[in-house]
Amino acid sequence: MGCKCQSCGWDNETDANKSLVIFWQRLISDGSTCPRCGTTEEELDKAVFQLKEKLNPQGIEVVLRKEEITMDEFKQNPLMSNRITFNGQSLEDLINAKTGHSKCCDVCGDEECRTIETGGTNYETIPAELIVEAGIKALKL
Repeated sequence: MGCKCQSCGWDNETDANKSLVIFWQRLISDGSTCPRCGTTEEELDKAVFQLKEKLNPQGIEVVLRKEEITMDEFKQNPLMSNRITFNGQSLEDLINAKTGHSKCCDVCGDEECRTIETGGTNYETIPAELIVEAGIKALKL
């Protein structure tokens, strides 16, 4: 289950079946992030709270790991920003969504930032309900 790389925050040896490790990365430039990543962070925090309420009584630990990416990293691959994985699996794969991109803001410059599309709706900010859905699916509950 999951991948063996370090880029998604999943560690097969320490993150056993009793954990849900959520890894989120976003651009931070001069101490700021873009509005869609800032709002996604609020939604992510809500989702983690909901997942803990649901999963902790079942003995499943929910761990949130946040990583900042630099402007240089962002320019090399803008779709790295606002990416969420669950035990090494992408949110998009778990909920059958597509990764897209669109113009964002001054923080991101000329680069187009990550969006996701599912159910005919394009999301710039990832809502808590989609994060919770992906978390549950990652555990195959």
